[in-house]
This record gives sequence, C-alpha cells and structure tokens, in this order.
Amino acid sequence: MKIVLVGYGKMGQVVAQTIAETTNVELTAIAGKMPDADVYAELSAIDAPFDCLIDFSHHSNIEKILRYALTHQKPLVICTTGFNASQEEQIKTAAKRLPIVYAQNMSMGVNVMMNAVRNMSAALGNAFDVELIEAHHNLKEDAPSGTAKMLLSAIHHMEDKTVVYGREGHRKREKNEIAVHAVRGGTIAGVHTVLFAGADEIIEIKHTALSKRIFADGAIRAAQFVVTQPAGLYGMTDVLKYN
Repeated sequence: MKIVLVGYGKMGQVVAQTIAETTNVELTAIAGKMPDADVYAELSAIDAPFDCLIDFSHHSNIEKILRYALTHQKPLVICTTGFNASQEEQIKTAAKRLPIVYAQNMSMGVNVMMNAVRNMSAALGNAFDVELIEAHHNLKEDAPSGTAKMLLSAIHHMEDKTVVYGREGHRKREKNEIAVHAVRGGTIAGVHTVLFAGADEIIEIKHTALSKRIFADGAIRAAQFVVTQPAGLYGMTDVLKYN
C-alpha cells in the first residue's frame, strides 16, 4: 500500500519512520513545511500514484486536503484535531464520495478506553460524579484535546450533563456537572483520565501515551482498513472491528 503523508512536524516524522518499518506499506510522498529534499511544499505538487492519504498536519489545511483526495478519488485518514463546525461539515460532505476515517485519537488503547467509559457510565448512572482530566505537551494549541471531547461523547446521557471547563471561585459542584481540566507542560505525549467518584469509592480509567508511535501505528492500521471500504465516514471503532 502506497501512502501520501500530509504534515511533517514531530508527529509526521514519527509516522514516516513507522511506515518505513512496516511491512507492505510504502511512503510515496510527504507534503509539509519542513526543509527536506523529500518533502513537497504543497500537496498539489504531488502527482505520483498512491492508495491512501494520511493527514497529520493542521486543521486549517482540511479544505485543500479534501479537494486533493476528491480530485484523485483516494481514501483519507484524518488524524488532525481542532476543526470548527464548518470544517466538520466539509468532512462529512466529502465522506459521501470517499471512504474517510476520522478520529480524534488514533491510539487503539484510547478507543478501547472510550468503550469502557461508555459501558461504565451507563452502569453507574447518576450515582457517581464524573470528571475528566487531560494532559499534553506545552506546544499543543487546542484545549480541551480532541480525545477529551471524544471521551465526553461516550459518557451515558451526555445530553443531560453540563460541561464546565476548569473551575474557579466559590460554588458547589452541580449534580449533573462534568468538569474538563486541561494540563499543558513539557513533552507529555498525552494522558487522559476519566474519574468516577461515588460515595466512599472512586474508579479511574486512565490512558497514558508513552510515545507518539502509538498514534502512527493506529493511523497506518486505519489506512489499511479504509482502502477496502466504500464511501462513508468511519471511526477507529470501525477499524478495531475490522482488525
């Protein structure tokens, strides 16, 4: 399978290295801003044959990435976060004509964690208070993280909850309130904790990313999945089921 990679920052470089170490997967070209002889400045300059696009760039690039994928009629794996509502709609529209995997986190472990959060929150109901803490490196721009939003969406009856982003001042916690706390510092690859606090007992579900390699592995796995699929919008849960 031949892949075109969009984005050649720290994460893109990890993806490129992981592809080089993966059997039956080949990196055809890279589009990014890094000064490298093998990196194209613009995606539109790439005309070599390929099977799938993997995007690990910036949310501002999504329109041209979708246009390129549609022009070449190639599957797409979107690993970038921070999209606004309009950009989300563009992805959904493109997925009517292309197979697209779009996930806020490409880690297999995080996606299994999401299923665990879904099942646990359904079982515990309103008997336990729920809080979410996420931590990332000091260069991450968006907060809360896309993964935190993904985990929030998995909580049972989320439509009945009020989400608070951090706390300040003097007030009691509301019964149906969920607070999301974002920590930024150092080189933290990603730590996500969902805390269920009941009367005299606490349950924590926690995922710690020890390196960026796990996201690269997941992206490649998603690419291997999406090239076999018809047009549609898929998530990592679909990838897990397939594999």
